[in-house]
Amino acid sequence: MSLKSTIESDMKEAMRAKDKDRLRALRAIKSMIMLEVTKEGSADELSEEDEIKLLSKAAKQRRDSIEIYQKQERTDLAEVEIQELTVIEAYLPKQLSEEELKTKIEGFIKEVGASSARDMGKVMGLANKELAGKADGKVIASIVKSLLN
Repeated sequence: MSLKSTIESDMKEAMRAKDKDRLRALRAIKSMIMLEVTKEGSADELSEEDEIKLLSKAAKQRRDSIEIYQKQERTDLAEVEIQELTVIEAYLPKQLSEEELKTKIEGFIKEVGASSARDMGKVMGLANKELAGKADGKVIASIVKSLLN
């Protein structure tokens, strides 16, 4: 079942349950999917990789918004974003723990033969490709940086 059809069926369930917060998040996801599908030059259906990229982008937007709202002490707005982030993360693959990430990144460093911070780009390219949707890019970057220094 594609992400779009899963979201649509979950939207129906949220409507029946009168769960407005979940419904708002699902509508945002569906909107992003529809914009991506109707974009000029795109296929009628998104690949699983594209779906994960889309959901990761949505989750990152929510995390950034939460951070900004918390700095501005707008807990009411941050709470809305946190609720949406929770719904979005339910559709993403299981996030790797920091230890699992460290182990995988050490393997990537050996694979590309990186030895210093100058090789960070090579490692990040491979890590972002392999770990797409399984870890936040900022976390990956900080681990790579610490391992290469």
